[in-house]
Amino acid sequence: MIWENNEDIILKQCANTSGAIQQVLNECRELRTPYVVITPSMREVTALRRIIVPVSRLEEETYKAEICTYLARKTGAHIILLQAHDYGSRARQNVGKMITHIQAVIAKTGTDISYEVVEAKKDSSRVNREAAERQRDFVADLILLTASREYGLDDLLFGPQERHVIQRALVPVMLVNPRDDLFSLCD
Repeated sequence: MIWENNEDIILKQCANTSGAIQQVLNECRELRTPYVVITPSMREVTALRRIIVPVSRLEEETYKAEICTYLARKTGAHIILLQAHDYGSRARQNVGKMITHIQAVIAKTGTDISYEVVEAKKDSSRVNREAAERQRDFVADLILLTASREYGLDDLLFGPQERHVIQRALVPVMLVNPRDDLFSLCD
């Protein structure tokens, strides 16, 4: 498996139950590095070729540009930025910031990083779930999410979005904690 020899990424395996997934998410809330959650229902990934990156209106979404660019440089993976279908312009602006970062890395390193922007059918509150639903359409090997910043009442009652994505996903899900004081990327 491609994750086991990479000290920059933490691998977490768990059962595909709400309780087991939530336990892993709770354990990882303070991590400073990206972490990958894998359940038995997910297929084994031997090569990282395509990464789905759902992008919502939240500012912390732009952190994922560093992670997906890092992964694309290391593996040659193609990045699919799944832009939320919102009425406002925040998701589009976040995608613009992510593209600017990707292009800056291309210019700085000379690495050929391929990416595309795909308009999601759903809005910012549902774009993560759409990524899980469309992973087969995109022939994706990984879904990259930002973990919930704080758990609100909906998250406590129904579970955070990332837990629902992990339960539906057929490929590993990588999460990054969005807070500035916790975030670092080993590159």
